[in-house]
Amino acid sequence: MKQLLILIPLLLFLGCSQKKESSAELKAFNYTNPGKLTPSSSGEGRVGDKYIYAPNIRFPLEIAPAYINSQVYGVGGMHGKGGSLCDKRNYQYPWHDNYCEKRAWGMPLCPSGKGHQGVDIRGATCEKKKYYAVAVEKGKITYIGRYSVSLRGESGRTYRYLHLDSKSLQVSVGEKVKRGQRIGLVSDNMGNTKTSIHLHFDMQQTIKIDNHSKKVFVPPYSSLVEAYKRLLKGKP
Repeated sequence: MKQLLILIPLLLFLGCSQKKESSAELKAFNYTNPGKLTPSSSGEGRVGDKYIYAPNIRFPLEIAPAYINSQVYGVGGMHGKGGSLCDKRNYQYPWHDNYCEKRAWGMPLCPSGKGHQGVDIRGATCEKKKYYAVAVEKGKITYIGRYSVSLRGESGRTYRYLHLDSKSLQVSVGEKVKRGQRIGLVSDNMGNTKTSIHLHFDMQQTIKIDNHSKKVFVPPYSSLVEAYKRLLKGKP
């Protein structure tokens, strides 16, 4: 009984501390406008496109803080400023959209017709195999590759999670998953190619282009901003 009386105030204290931490993080959170890319990326983003293509999804990382920014054009990146990939500048707000930044992929929604298919998200710290990626909505696992997992949600959208640690995966092909269910740990896994510790997240959706229905990679940034705000409010 005595131990229980000690434990209850401790749990209440921890709960209050977590709420204060989330509140402080929400206050600190800020982001640049959708389509505004890192200047050095030389890409053309979808400036002004604030449409939320995937409303009410859960944020794809289990916990905050998290940072959306370029892996290629950020500090330590292949075409970024010199320094370490673990540089603190890569782990701070504001967020920067990197959908459509200069890449070789054919992208019909990008102004140049080519670009990055999704966005890159770093966890709270530069540590691999520490932060879980989770299902953004209820659905089914449709593909597992060397470093990628595809989830087809009940909405009909397909979500891809890249650079997960293969040995940490907690799902299998054909498995039905719940919103928020753990998928695997974020890492620097890209087969034999070097990359930074991050989660590449993208969304494929069937939309009309020139009066023709086509499944394409759609901008995830605005949807993730809204999802992150809910996560910070404790209502993921």
